[in-house]
Amino acid sequence: MNQAHLENAKIFKAFCDETRLLVLELLQGGEKCACVLLEKVAVGQSTLSHHMKILVESGIVNARKERKWTYYSINEDGCEIASRVLKELTAVRKAKSSKLLR
Repeated sequence: MNQAHLENAKIFKAFCDETRLLVLELLQGGEKCACVLLEKVAVGQSTLSHHMKILVESGIVNARKERKWTYYSINEDGCEIASRVLKELTAVRKAKSSKLLR
């Protein structure tokens, strides 16, 4: 696999878990502290950290440390890239006609 495939896999991994999808819905309302996410998502702190690591590594979510807390927000540029990747991978391309096929 080349680097592009590895990066694209990170994007799709971010979307393939219901907890991560819930976190993304919560972040639609703006930046949230990890403590707020813990209250709203029925998982422990270490499990939430794992999910957030995947979201941040995908580029879809930003993380910002302030004192002892981490604040998360949706990364609009990362979402644009994810959208573009999905469109490119699902585009139907017609095969070019070849003189050899005639």
